[in-house]
Amino acid sequence: MNQSKTLRRSAQSLAAASALALLGAMGSAAHAQTAAAPAGDSAMVRLVRGLMQSGTLSKDVGEALLAQAQTEAMAAQQLQRQAAAAAPAATAGGGLRVEPGDVRVPYISQTVRDQIRDEVKGQVMAQAKSEGWAAPNETPEWSKRIRVEGDVRVRNESRSYSGGNSNIEINWPAFNEGNGFDVNNNTNLALPSLLNTRQDRRNQFRARARLGIFADISDQTKAGIRLASGSDGSPVSTTQTLGGGLSKKNVWLDQMWLSYQPTEWLTFTGGRFGNPFVSTETLFSSDLNFDGIAAQFDKTLANKDISVFGTLGLIPLEYSSDSFPSRQQDKMASENKWLLGAQAGARWKLDSVNSLRGAIAYYDFKNTEGKVSTPCALYAGADSCSTDWARPAFMQKGNTLMLLRDIALNPLDPGNTPQPQYVGLASKFQLVDLNFRWDTRVAGNALRLDANFIRNMAYDKSEMFARARGGIINNFGGSGATTEADFQSGGNAYSLQATYGKPTPAARGDWNVLAGYKRIEPDALPDGFNDSTFHQGGTNAKGYFLGASYAIDKNAWFTGRWSATKQVFGAPLAIDTLQLEFNARF
Repeated sequence: MNQSKTLRRSAQSLAAASALALLGAMGSAAHAQTAAAPAGDSAMVRLVRGLMQSGTLSKDVGEALLAQAQTEAMAAQQLQRQAAAAAPAATAGGGLRVEPGDVRVPYISQTVRDQIRDEVKGQVMAQAKSEGWAAPNETPEWSKRIRVEGDVRVRNESRSYSGGNSNIEINWPAFNEGNGFDVNNNTNLALPSLLNTRQDRRNQFRARARLGIFADISDQTKAGIRLASGSDGSPVSTTQTLGGGLSKKNVWLDQMWLSYQPTEWLTFTGGRFGNPFVSTETLFSSDLNFDGIAAQFDKTLANKDISVFGTLGLIPLEYSSDSFPSRQQDKMASENKWLLGAQAGARWKLDSVNSLRGAIAYYDFKNTEGKVSTPCALYAGADSCSTDWARPAFMQKGNTLMLLRDIALNPLDPGNTPQPQYVGLASKFQLVDLNFRWDTRVAGNALRLDANFIRNMAYDKSEMFARARGGIINNFGGSGATTEADFQSGGNAYSLQATYGKPTPAARGDWNVLAGYKRIEPDALPDGFNDSTFHQGGTNAKGYFLGASYAIDKNAWFTGRWSATKQVFGAPLAIDTLQLEFNARF
């Protein structure tokens, strides 16, 4: 703001001073003769250069004005020539002697001088305003193409666990860390890392902050960068638990993308960006962002009441290490994991009150299933096995897991050979995802009904046991047997939700209430990407949830949510979760 004011004052001073300098040069022949200057330098040019040297004008602004000044000087010279042509012929024959080298400056009336001054001042100020550097309350043109968006949330969360829950729930992400967990009871008597399943956690304060900068590079090209909080690198949560000795909190690069829109109905996006698919938190968390590239189309049909949309996505989930195995000369070929997604859908506005939306998607998670390694002699100094790469980069809980390593026994002491193991996903995942929404009004308020059904078309219990070679380690019935007959899982998931009121509170007084139910069988979908609140994340969960929101100001609202969940199969695990939040966005 201070810089804008300075430039405006400089432009005004320059316009007035330049007019005075120009008129002064026309005042008398004697003064004009003694004020000689380098060829091409008018009073305006000298004045601009002087202001630049004194620091009154910055270099870039001064150079722009210098070009303008030179143009105005040329215009002034043209006026002089026209005035000289109109001067009385008697002047030359009336005894005034013109010597070589003298400069003839004809008389310019006060009216003409005032007109020149006003024109110069007006043109300079007009240029300054058009370029946005000298007009009050104006910003440069480039800044109008950039917007800043963000949101902040403060949450109080309490989790209640049933006293009858199993107290042997392994923390599988921790199991896969480091050099693996030794499953040989002869060489390791310690338990693996276990989850808390019985002790309540009350009144934990947590917060989330996100700040994004988005630029319209042109009418077709856009870019975005967003930062977000988060306790760790989890892809499904940007919530930060407070406390920690009042230590500073982490900031992560949450989004970074470029998009290009060759036509009104087609957009290509690449980088790390928000979810391009129509989905629910049963499959993908609302905090989840996607890496890779996506193509989206959205086109309204001729009758204006129906529009069709779709998405194609090529999402890299994980690349194998370039240097694996790290201490061997021969490196492993690339083993990369991908998500290939395709979706098509339509919206139909039935009338002024009712509208429908439906979508079907297919997601193929490629190369994410586990594989048993070739025999590896860790006892002889090997530091890895051939399928260590098959560990999931991130997981929560619920999916059926298998042991990955085929560890060779030390022939000299087979019973005491350490067996540090990793686990991988026993099932493949090829999902069909159906989403349906109906928006209507009841008693003057909006009512929204959402339904979602997911089927893992690759779920096959026999194939999972064959892939694991007997190494399935969870999702059994509880009798202690680990045979295929005792195994319990499934490949289906569904959710239902009703929202009454304004779905997204924005204006003061907006409100909503909601209720819903979810059921997610263990291998219906990968457990690493869905909502981290319902049953504390993952699959093998079912239960109810309730919520309400009320906006106390523009873009500021309170929200309360409660969920009661338990396991679908296996050992008991019941969790109630209460969240009270204050949210704001800008």
